[in-house]
Amino acid sequence: MPAAPVPSAEAAAAGGAAADTPVVADRNELPDRVWTLPNVLSVLRLLGVPLFLWLLLGPQADGWAVVVLMVSGFTDWADGKLARALGQSSRLGALLDPAADRLYIVATLVAFVLRDVVPLWVVAILVGRELVLGVMLLVLRRHGHPPLQVHYLGKAATFILLYAFPLLLLADGDGPLVAVAQPVAWALTIWGGSLYVLAGVFYVIQVAGIVRGERSVGAAP
Repeated sequence: MPAAPVPSAEAAAAGGAAADTPVVADRNELPDRVWTLPNVLSVLRLLGVPLFLWLLLGPQADGWAVVVLMVSGFTDWADGKLARALGQSSRLGALLDPAADRLYIVATLVAFVLRDVVPLWVVAILVGRELVLGVMLLVLRRHGHPPLQVHYLGKAATFILLYAFPLLLLADGDGPLVAVAQPVAWALTIWGGSLYVLAGVFYVIQVAGIVRGERSVGAAP
């Protein structure tokens, strides 16, 4: 008999409101493949993070840094597309993809603060979100749970921020495009940053719901 579908973390946090609705298999049901084309692309994205940082902070070759960021965005789209098209989805790929996204965001924010592209409080909020999520991962591990699936708001926020960052670099320079790039860059940064924090809040709520549910079960006679 096939195994029953596992409800998503969002459904569990909502108290099982969608318990009767079938859902797709989650990340924990994916096969343990390692050597796949999507995973290779994800590893290449990770290897691009130190190169990206060096381009921003070393020679300050902003144009090449933007190229690395664009290639990263393309591989982010391509690895998911190829995983579905080739049937090569894997648990490792589902972990590498958000890890690469977060590393690019944190690396960019750190570089932007060092170069005075954005104020420190913006970075403090977004990096603080990552620290809180790190604590949530420890809580999940303590209770024997793997990391939760990435919320769609988090993916949308990452997509927006990775478009905002090159525009912030452009707005920090000189030329006729600065006047146009600056309001667009900050609009995308505020929009993407707000969604990024909101997705983090949802993650915390999901973890709290899982822990509370376990305690309720443990306290039941």
